[in-house]
Amino acid sequence: VCFAVPEKEVKAVSEALNSRFRQALTGGRLSQIEVIPNCSILAAVGQKMASTPGVSATFFNALAKANINIRAIAQGCSEYNITVVIKREDCIRALRAVHSRFYLSRTTLAMGIIGPGLIGGTLLDQIRDQAAVLNEEFKIDLRVIGITGSSKMLLSESGIDLSRWRELMKEEGESANMEKFTQYVRGNHFIPNSVMVDCTADADIASCYYDWLLRGLHVVTPNKKANSGPLEQYLKIRDLQRKSYTHYFYEATVGAGLPIISTLRGLLETGDKILRIEGIFSGTLSYLFNNFVGTRSFSEVVAEAKQAGFTEPDPRDDLSGTDVARKVTILARESGLKLDLESLPVQSLVPKPLQGCASAEEFMEKLPQFDEELSKQRQEAEAAGEVLRYVGVVDAVAKKGTVELKRYKKDHPFAQLSGADNIIAFTTTRYKEQPLIVRGPGAGAQVTAGGIFSDILRLAFYLGAPS
Repeated sequence: VCFAVPEKEVKAVSEALNSRFRQALTGGRLSQIEVIPNCSILAAVGQKMASTPGVSATFFNALAKANINIRAIAQGCSEYNITVVIKREDCIRALRAVHSRFYLSRTTLAMGIIGPGLIGGTLLDQIRDQAAVLNEEFKIDLRVIGITGSSKMLLSESGIDLSRWRELMKEEGESANMEKFTQYVRGNHFIPNSVMVDCTADADIASCYYDWLLRGLHVVTPNKKANSGPLEQYLKIRDLQRKSYTHYFYEATVGAGLPIISTLRGLLETGDKILRIEGIFSGTLSYLFNNFVGTRSFSEVVAEAKQAGFTEPDPRDDLSGTDVARKVTILARESGLKLDLESLPVQSLVPKPLQGCASAEEFMEKLPQFDEELSKQRQEAEAAGEVLRYVGVVDAVAKKGTVELKRYKKDHPFAQLSGADNIIAFTTTRYKEQPLIVRGPGAGAQVTAGGIFSDILRLAFYLGAPS
């Protein structure tokens, strides 16, 4: 038997119960009379609730998605209300979660942004510019209550003014502390749903995802390290996410703003079978081989791309193929294959003698000495009416992946690219004769931030915002 009483009457009620049931307690017919303090009552009240399907489901689903535990439930014969007992500290979050689920108020997300660099900074600016439209048209209130970099963090319970976040970081920022930052975002008692948005490429940050999901925090990220890291860690995260009410979105890990992960999931969820995924996954390497034509040397094209900002500060980070290998690993795992990054054959475009160069400058200075081999491959390809492209492949039939430089006929879709575009071809049982192709910009701050932003809005719709 469970019932709630006003806190000021707890002592008197407890004494009365212990007195009335003393013999039953002494004789072991009752185990104990327990008082659970610091509780609140939340009730959904309305007419015809008993005859309206889905009211109870919506009510309890809203609380579950806000990670709020229910201590007791009461719904008698009356169709006018459903009552639950919850922790007092959760009462405001619970009220707002239920209100937003019944469209009585906005769906509010408390957001912690990690890594306010190029991608994270662009995301914050996009959220700032779109905030009014989201509020007015979609009843979505994105409240950034924390921003943290590697040295400084900025916290605000009511939400950071995104028109001034850069100045505020400098003026009011405190020393960065990831545990304090996580607790601050998680410990907000006024906003029902909290999300951590990791805009870094840091493996240490990615290792926190399991703990965040366990603590009821949703996770959105373009960081490839968790999904391409140790297989056991990846499987633990996915298993936890499937069993809980927390969401884990990572569309931007493979194609920036391109719908690669969602396309793959759509195929699998509708019963299609993946046979092969093949693509040009690197905007940098796409640019290099789209411009490696005529009499131009490979080192000349790399220098041009570096000058234009298409490569990492050290081009070896792109030419090694590791980034492409991570994307192939992610897609392979999404397809159901248990591949490890370390076991993936990767053809590096960094000449072995230059792998140990002390600096990017030294590497760029010595790279022209190794132009001959790639120039020869290009000439052979051109003589055969083909082009060179650096691709990643998931062979689902053979259960393997590869990353290599391949040749394609000039009428092949991969030969038709320009600039730094990505292209991914899905060969499936439905799309066997003519693969399903997704093509577009696969890199850049604006499109990557847009991909992350899209995942955040998808989370808001999952949590009850009207779509």
